Amino acid sequence: MLDLNTTSTYQIPHFVLICFPGFQSWQHWLSIPLALLLFVAILANITMLVVIWREESLHEPMYYFLSILAAIDIGLCTTTNPKILGILCFDLRTIDLAGCFTQMFFISALVTMQSTTFLFMAYDRYAAICIPLRYSSVITGSFVGKALLFILGRNFLVIFPMPLLAARYRYCSRNIIENCMCTIVGVTSLACADNTVNRIYQLVIAFGLLGGDFILICLSYCVILWVVLKLQADGTAMKAFGTCISHLILISFFYSVLVVLIFTNFSNISIPKEVPIMLNLLHFLVPPALNPIVYGVRTKEIRQGIIKMFSNIF
Repeated sequence: MLDLNTTSTYQIPHFVLICFPGFQSWQHWLSIPLALLLFVAILANITMLVVIWREESLHEPMYYFLSILAAIDIGLCTTTNPKILGILCFDLRTIDLAGCFTQMFFISALVTMQSTTFLFMAYDRYAAICIPLRYSSVITGSFVGKALLFILGRNFLVIFPMPLLAARYRYCSRNIIENCMCTIVGVTSLACADNTVNRIYQLVIAFGLLGGDFILICLSYCVILWVVLKLQADGTAMKAFGTCISHLILISFFYSVLVVLIFTNFSNISIPKEVPIMLNLLHFLVPPALNPIVYGVRTKEIRQGIIKMFSNIF
């Protein structure tokens, strides 16, 4: 660690990622389950992309959104976990400032892209169940293309100022990040200046962008549930709502972890440092591994496509 008496004009050359401060002696054992999760996540998402690309029957908007989600999941895995495994296995804890701010940008952008993708998937299910006669005219290939541009454009424009705001601070004394990755909160808390502007911007993004997506998703599913309950008379309710179960499982995990992370980062309640660190790890590994598995198991067309692909290989 750098000398705390370093003058305020000095700029530290790099940050040091500690990962789990209180468990340095055995944290390398975590590399085994994390490496397995990373392998499963990358393999499962690549399999999902290949199956959707190969099977013409899956060239539909719902599966295109699954492809976008799979690509984002691969990005999340490769942005954070190689560095984490380097820390746990080889004690490669240092990261230069440019690398740290770059990782910070991609972490934030990919998380918000995932949230926006869930929003469009919710709208897709709303259109399929609530306005089925108009579904094919509303949810088209052109709509998916525009949705992809919106996912990339909105989140890039909103997130890009965050690493810029963080980079404008001078880091002159402390360089120890008690985390496994360069999170905005973890980095800006080391700045030798008041970081109020950055924290306010983070809160606006958390509650405005992610919160807005969550509210719209909840509204979509409330309408879907209301319509499904009306359909109970002819016995189609559970079949219609069954297409949403996979989506709801993944959304519940995604937003529940985000809420806990935001609460622990911005509240004054004292909790063990390892809790948000572990939640960060789980948030960047479990959903990417879980998403294709849940959809693969619960979606008949994808399951058949996977079986067909591996049958041709072996």
